[in-house]
Amino acid sequence: MPGDVPRVNGQLAVSRAFGDKSLKSHLQSEPDIRYADINADAEVLILASDGLWKVMNNEEAVEIARKFKDPQAAARQLTAEALSRESKDDISCIVVQFKT
Repeated sequence: MPGDVPRVNGQLAVSRAFGDKSLKSHLQSEPDIRYADINADAEVLILASDGLWKVMNNEEAVEIARKFKDPQAAARQLTAEALSRESKDDISCIVVQFKT
């Protein structure tokens, strides 16, 4: 499948999760935490599930998000665009806009 990612037991596209009893032995609930400096040029941060990233690359997502002043509206549009591109997976999307 184009844009697909490695999966745990061919199912989950994550290695950290809560509540998936059937795959518990393959997962851990301890998150990886990383810090990143956000510079003055940063405009937007898009946190999304593979349901979005399988059908859209980073540049396309940022281009869509930039069109909206409201981050919630941007997230809705990104989700709608993923659905229009026939994403078959569940889609979660959060957009954070940085003040410039």
